Amino acid sequence: MEIIDHTKNNKKIAELNSDTIIIYTAQDALDLLGNLYYQGYDMIILYAKNISSAFYDLKNGLAGEILQKFSNYRMQLSIIGDFNNTSSSFQAFMRESNKGNHVNFSESLCQALT
Repeated sequence: MEIIDHTKNNKKIAELNSDTIIIYTAQDALDLLGNLYYQGYDMIILYAKNISSAFYDLKNGLAGEILQKFSNYRMQLSIIGDFNNTSSSFQAFMRESNKGNHVNFSESLCQALT
């Protein structure tokens, strides 16, 4: 996994680049969040391909559990990907998440950084 640094409005942002899945469980997300928080990052950018497919099935609660951890620790998260093939319930979940400040779903890095 490679961490690419970005800065926006004096916020330190970690863009994670990997060819493999980084997050399988809520504990994986919490470990990642803690690690990057202690390195001084204010925001994490992940790619959809780096999160287990279980995340996109709202029935198992994984997405809600992971996003709640980011909200609780006040760490911003942006997930970049093409979400057109996700369920209508997941798309509604994304729209609601995008209304807030902590977790956003984006189509591109440029959009995630704005």
